Amino acid sequence: MTDTDYILARISEGEHAHQDFKFAISDIRKIAKSLSAFANTGGGRLLVGVKDNGKIAGVRSEEEIYMVEAAASVYCTPALELENHVYHVEGKDVLEVIVPESAHKPVCALDENNRPWAYVRIDDENILATPVHLALWKHSEKEEERVAYTEREQHLLHLFGTRKALTLSQCVRLAKMPRRQVCTILADFIRFGLVEQEFKKHTFCYKLT
Repeated sequence: MTDTDYILARISEGEHAHQDFKFAISDIRKIAKSLSAFANTGGGRLLVGVKDNGKIAGVRSEEEIYMVEAAASVYCTPALELENHVYHVEGKDVLEVIVPESAHKPVCALDENNRPWAYVRIDDENILATPVHLALWKHSEKEEERVAYTEREQHLLHLFGTRKALTLSQCVRLAKMPRRQVCTILADFIRFGLVEQEFKKHTFCYKLT
């Protein structure tokens, strides 16, 4: 497969949960958000020098490659190791950045005040991770395969049986439990396949599987 065939095949897929097009690298912190989202959500690919509509514009300078590397090593925590490839297509260069899924989640991107924020990739968007995501990643590192099933878990699970879906805020209000406790229970429910989360109308909801 030639460079052109490979890149055109990738472009034909469009932007999705594991692929994003970047016309240019101009905001290093914004790129760090994309890297964070991919690393936290199964990995992904950036095609730099490609417009949102799939038209090839080409990488403007080698500085863009260095900016991507800086975003991964300086503005992501923990730092990420990327795989970069340059393809020559239609007389222009397209940079492919492969972002592996991280084994140490969450991977956070630093904002203007150097505060870390974790992101997840939903369809073609980078979305701020919820406290449930953070609890899920934290608990996934534990080795135990059991989950407590006290009256609190029973009560929350019963609530899901009476509603099609609930937001985190609704869970907290209806269960009358501390937010952090609800996040921990929801994370356990998700780990063991009792509850699933979905993203609708810019909000994460939780429902029985």
